[in-house]
Amino acid sequence: MTALAINLPDVLAEVTAAFAQYERALVGNDVEALDSLFWNSPFTIRYGATENLYGYEAIAAFRKGRSPLNLARTLQHTVITTFGTDFATANTEFRRTTTTAIGRQSQTWWRSPAGWRVVAAHVSLLA
Repeated sequence: MTALAINLPDVLAEVTAAFAQYERALVGNDVEALDSLFWNSPFTIRYGATENLYGYEAIAAFRKGRSPLNLARTLQHTVITTFGTDFATANTEFRRTTTTAIGRQSQTWWRSPAGWRVVAAHVSLLA
């Protein structure tokens, strides 16, 4: 078995840019951009702080119905790791100005024919 290249600089830069694009879209409530960054597949999963979403359509419906208020947040301890040229994980903690809870976000990214897409995501809050 050959060793898998971890954090190739060009791949890491691509995923970091995709992650930043996602964050801008999230806090700006750019639903169209958020939808475009998820893999359009029934296999895509997003576990949220209060919901479990299975498939792209369920995720897109959630985004359309979500309140656009109080989305600002700051990130800390962000770790992006790439594996080879087509797979990556992104994990971060976040804080919103409206609560003292610490949020955690995990994403699995895949280089699809259309570009980097989130194939699985998880969001949770610590009291």
